[in-house]
Amino acid sequence: MEPGGGLVKSSEQPIAAPTTFLGALDGYGVYAIDLHDTSEEGDLEPVNLRKLYGRIPDEEWVVCGRAEQIVNYDRTHVYCGRCATPTNTNAHDRGKVCPSCKHMAFPRLSPAMIVLVEREDEVLLAWGRQFPGRFFSTLAGFVEPGESLEQAVEREVMEEVGLSVSDIKYFGSQPWPFPHSLMCGFHCTYSGGEILIQEEEIVEAGWFKATDLPPCPVGGMSIAGWLIKDWLDRQKIS
Repeated sequence: MEPGGGLVKSSEQPIAAPTTFLGALDGYGVYAIDLHDTSEEGDLEPVNLRKLYGRIPDEEWVVCGRAEQIVNYDRTHVYCGRCATPTNTNAHDRGKVCPSCKHMAFPRLSPAMIVLVEREDEVLLAWGRQFPGRFFSTLAGFVEPGESLEQAVEREVMEEVGLSVSDIKYFGSQPWPFPHSLMCGFHCTYSGGEILIQEEEIVEAGWFKATDLPPCPVGGMSIAGWLIKDWLDRQKIS
């Protein structure tokens, strides 16, 4: 995990420190523990959450992501965002309530769409600027206030590559703790336009056949890989 967060798996609360119960994993209670910068970490090695991706079992990585988000929420909601009074934690949920003005806050969750655009026997993949090397993936973007998920798909595809789409179909979802996203996956069909990339976001984008894919995720732990693998399966390509 990132410095500042940690996971301990135990049938009992392991240490006398502030802990947050996350649930059960393999029959054990799992707690998130906030390891402050001044904590004595002993034999623990702080590891950035992204660097754990693919190095530990999927179930444990998901729990690590949940722990990081809850610890960060506790750290950033010590005081009321309306009147700056120290907050209290509700006994029955994760809500923070202000004893003065009664304002309530809950862990932040940002919905985002992620979509694979299809055109006959091709799919649209893009090399985003967040990837240091030449690596392609599906298009993604955050949902804006007052916008449906389907509207977000149409807007983001138009903004990022200048294309219009139709036949938007829900695929599945995945929690993604960078920093607090819920990725909602879709397939859709190209309906018009020529690729015109949004250079602030994208280095390169293009149409690819199943037999000529660029470096990209296929399967694995991310919903981008699941979307591409599902499309490949439908092309009878494994």
